[in-house]
Amino acid sequence: MSGDEPRLTHIGASGEANMVDVGDKAETTRIATAEGHVRMVPETLALIRNGNAKKGDVIGTARLAGIMAAKQTSSLIPLCHPLMLTKVSVEIEEDTALPGLRVTATAKLTGKTGVEMEALTAVSVACLTIYDMAKAADKAMEIGGIRLLEKSGGKSDDFRHPEAGR
Repeated sequence: MSGDEPRLTHIGASGEANMVDVGDKAETTRIATAEGHVRMVPETLALIRNGNAKKGDVIGTARLAGIMAAKQTSSLIPLCHPLMLTKVSVEIEEDTALPGLRVTATAKLTGKTGVEMEALTAVSVACLTIYDMAKAADKAMEIGGIRLLEKSGGKSDDFRHPEAGR
């Protein structure tokens, strides 16, 4: 393989998993935004909107769960570095076209490695929390569309998903 071909950074020459050494990398501001959604029947969406879910405030609890999850990413994903995040935000908006809830999370830090996994973990856990809190009303909910929307910082090029903002 030539030096210009893509490679998996966490896999050694013999195929073993390794944590990447980021010790010599420069500290830069790094930001990543991810999204996902929970599709549900309109009646479940109305329950959540009106604050009538049996377990309480679905959106507020899911937002907090997502923030907490971002802070625990290195405990959940084996080769992730523990990071000193400076900002995590989780936004949850109603999307009647799904119908359901759309979740967007942004993670930020000044450091030596990116925060894509933290943003993706925040979205994933927020979606799982929405499911958990509303499953009594709708076990057929569907979690999907979890993806990185954009990232910046570090030596690799900035990234913006081709479908971001659509």
